[in-house]
Amino acid sequence: MAYQQGHWQNESWRDTMVDPAASGDGAYVTGWTISGLAVIGTIVAVWLLGI
Repeated sequence: MAYQQGHWQNESWRDTMVDPAASGDGAYVTGWTISGLAVIGTIVAVWLLGI
């Protein structure tokens, strides 16, 4: 399928979903902190309760 190589690429379109957060972006840091604490809390709860 070498004849199709690069046929899907569009240089005018840019995905911004995976762009890094701007420096000092409090909402980004807060979101990851809450997510991390929720994961750790779930692990500790499963460990202590033996679920």
